[in-house]
Amino acid sequence: MTTPTHYVSVIGASQCSAETAALGEEVGELLARRGCVVVCGGMEGVMAAVAKGVRQADGTCIGILPTLDRRGAAPDLTYSLCTGLGHARNLAVVASGDVVIALGGAWGTLSEIGLARSVGRQVITLRSWSLEPDEGELEGLQRASTPAEAVELALGALPH
Repeated sequence: MTTPTHYVSVIGASQCSAETAALGEEVGELLARRGCVVVCGGMEGVMAAVAKGVRQADGTCIGILPTLDRRGAAPDLTYSLCTGLGHARNLAVVASGDVVIALGGAWGTLSEIGLARSVGRQVITLRSWSLEPDEGELEGLQRASTPAEAVELALGALPH
């Protein structure tokens, strides 16, 4: 494995469908194969799926946990960081990535998108919060339709 040079945060809901979990695994695997360190919230759902994909590609996945306890953390994380911050840890998750991919999600994901934009991170959405096509785009948000497109857009948005 090459030395990772970029960190990509992947955000999404703690409860998701099998289809969304499969997309998360693919995103994680593709990012790891491209040499990225993946950062996530470290719990179940999209976060666990992404960590599983990263592990399948022998990559590195860091989980920033909302609790002071590692029990309940995704089993495939490479590293887990306990914060005890609850939802406030969302800022640490998005600020730790050079770019953010949002996959699916609920209100917590929407808050992370807002925080990511507040700290200047580009956000790629994949089946996540976004405006309807006729509403235009929000600055700093790009919509992807596949995991491969999400990864390519994320890598293209990395600072040079």
